[in-house]
Amino acid sequence: MAPLQPYREIIAAVLHAYTLIPYAYGDLRTEAIVDHTQDHYMLVTIGWDSGMRVYAVLAHIQLRDAKVWIEHDNTEDGIATELSAAGIPKDQIVLGFRPPEIRPYTEYAVA
Repeated sequence: MAPLQPYREIIAAVLHAYTLIPYAYGDLRTEAIVDHTQDHYMLVTIGWDSGMRVYAVLAHIQLRDAKVWIEHDNTEDGIATELSAAGIPKDQIVLGFRPPEIRPYTEYAVA
């Protein structure tokens, strides 16, 4: 089984870095939701822009079956790249938002 505690710490650190990036418009902020008990991790944008309420999930990651599953990724460069650069092997990262038949053609785990 993969060492999950280092994965938890890497995911939390990568998500935290996004919370430090200010928005150039609106009254928006990015928050990291870190749940080490259930192994779910999210980035959400919350606030107001031009009188409209904004609540958007930027990324959702979970640890499942001893792998890092990226369930949703709306970041600019792709959070999988950042996770692998931070030390999580690509064969431990599943692009869950990609159809199963496409995953074998990526450089990441199939499942």
